[in-house]
Amino acid sequence: MEEALAIVAIFVGLPWLILHYMTKWKTAATITTDDEVLLEELYNLAKRLDERMETVERLVAHDSPDFRPARLSDESDTTPQLRELDRLLAEKKGTFR
Repeated sequence: MEEALAIVAIFVGLPWLILHYMTKWKTAATITTDDEVLLEELYNLAKRLDERMETVERLVAHDSPDFRPARLSDESDTTPQLRELDRLLAEKKGTFR
């Protein structure tokens, strides 16, 4: 009797347990539509704040010749990344509409 229970546990219970948690891991790793909307809203907010910050820095730089922020004197490191995100968002919107 104990041998039969051990065989059932090994050949039925263990694979079921492994497959069950593999399915849970795969579904938990996906991003939902609500998450995508939130990320897009956060991206747009960050982009607007970046534009505002650039405007403030330009105004301060205009009023004070000693003030030269790094983002005005040379290209920022984030600008190519923002352009890439803009391109990806445009592609996504173009393919899903």
